[in-house]
Amino acid sequence: MPDHERQAGQFEHLRPRMRALAYPLLGSFDEAEEAVREAWARLDRINPEEVADLAAWLTVVTGRVCLDRLLKRTGQAGQAGLRLPDAVVEAEASGGPGRGAPVGLTLLVALDALAPAERVAFVLQDLSRLPLDQVATVLDRTTADTRKLAERARRLVQEAREADGERSPAVRRRLVDAFCAAVLDGDPAAAAALLEPGAELHADGWPPLHGAQQVAERAVTLCQDGPAFTPVLVSGSPGALVTRTGVPAVVLGFAVRAGRISRVQLLLDPRRPAVVDVDTLGP
Repeated sequence: MPDHERQAGQFEHLRPRMRALAYPLLGSFDEAEEAVREAWARLDRINPEEVADLAAWLTVVTGRVCLDRLLKRTGQAGQAGLRLPDAVVEAEASGGPGRGAPVGLTLLVALDALAPAERVAFVLQDLSRLPLDQVATVLDRTTADTRKLAERARRLVQEAREADGERSPAVRRRLVDAFCAAVLDGDPAAAAALLEPGAELHADGWPPLHGAQQVAERAVTLCQDGPAFTPVLVSGSPGALVTRTGVPAVVLGFAVRAGRISRVQLLLDPRRPAVVDVDTLGP
């Protein structure tokens, strides 16, 4: 078998691993797939004999491709609002996290707040367990500098995880259902009573909001006009899908801590590819 043909077969075997690496780095299924294709294009242009360890080579190149994409995003900081990361939405009866839920929505939002080099350092070392010296190679930095980046990212991510520390799915589901019922009733006061005083709302196209009353009022505004709420898993955690006349309209993800909702995340464009797995939601 020619070397390039054999290498192509090895790449296809490694493709899922590379996608799983690129997704938390970019927060987008489409961009992750594009990054993996770009890594393949670079591989296809070199002599197969130059690659001693294909998995290691692809990890480094995919990481660099993702870093380049993250750096380009920094030039778009003047946008009026945020674009939340892609999430997988699936029926709660499906038995738990599915194809897109190795990384929860809260973690993805926290990763979006990191500087590009911090994000790459954290994902490669803490999620992908890549040795520090290889992470430094991806970032083209010293090992000492890479360690500092990873440590800073780790602290910031830990803060986000602490804001989503509720481990009981039953408690999370109860709060989510009560919040959605209050929103459906157009009752921001009842919705605010379920939130922490300093609760946050992150929504596509909007600057973040802070404060229980403001969050509740915005959620009521964005989810009006006769919606229906379907309990779903959002990246493996209890959430809700808003539909209007049977068409997905808004995805709600939640962070929960100590019996209160600490953050509401509204994905306002569920038409994004791979965001809503409609076929799993039943009739």
